[in-house]
Amino acid sequence: MSSIDRREFLTASAATAAAVTSLSTAMARQPASAAAPAAPAGLKGRINHSACRWCYGGMPLDELCGNAAAMGLKSVELLNPDEWETARKHGLTCAVASFVKSNPIPKGFNRVENHDAIIRELEERLPQVKAAGIPAQIVFSGNRAGLDDAAGLKNCATGLKRITPLAEQLGITIVMELLNSKVDHKDYMCDRTPWGVNLVNEVGSPRFKLLYDIYHMQIMEGDVIRTITDHKDAIGHYHTGGNPGRREIDQSQELNYTAICKAIVATGYTGFIGQEFIPSRDPMTSLREAIAICDV
Repeated sequence: MSSIDRREFLTASAATAAAVTSLSTAMARQPASAAAPAAPAGLKGRINHSACRWCYGGMPLDELCGNAAAMGLKSVELLNPDEWETARKHGLTCAVASFVKSNPIPKGFNRVENHDAIIRELEERLPQVKAAGIPAQIVFSGNRAGLDDAAGLKNCATGLKRITPLAEQLGITIVMELLNSKVDHKDYMCDRTPWGVNLVNEVGSPRFKLLYDIYHMQIMEGDVIRTITDHKDAIGHYHTGGNPGRREIDQSQELNYTAICKAIVATGYTGFIGQEFIPSRDPMTSLREAIAICDV
């Protein structure tokens, strides 16, 4: 989730255009009323594709879900509980439930005084997530605001250990998002992979992992493929985004998402990859192209 300066879209490569054309042709052959199959014609089925709802705020959710299902996506994510049914009626899940009110990005687990309110909401939320068939719930570390990183990690672990037993019981994975503190989320504490991995190890639960946002971590540390390969066991979800600007993930930016997605598949990851870029042009054209790029 980012504040973005708009920039001009540069034409994608011929290879990407050809892949998108192939995908669009395959989609056109399917009846408009047909439910999206597990691996539609044109998609390889090795990636569980998802899209983040907030990136398409100008489009009604029902329309977004219908378009996503027709493209072969399996999820529209970061939805609130009152939105889950809209995704479900289109044959989609919500890969990650949106944050609870007491745990917005700046206010999180790194301060003990926040724990009771966050835990109370999560104790109510997680059974709902389970009942809806949603695999994960997002949480945030909060901002530093002068707090030492080591103390913040200790506080996060203390709070998370209070809720992970319920997550384990329900089979829900709690994911803390890695965000950049350089451009978009000044002072955010969980802003580097090593800090996040140390927290995962400290919590010591199979139901607490990181949400590795590729855009954010490119800004903070780069070395994306080596990082996800070395720390695959600590990662429970992925987000995309073109850098700079969190725009389309095409040839107009610096990340090679085809190579990155191949590396993710090679780790044995079977979860979702959520497209989280802000379209600078027709949003569904951009989403189709992103799926073609990532469908390795």
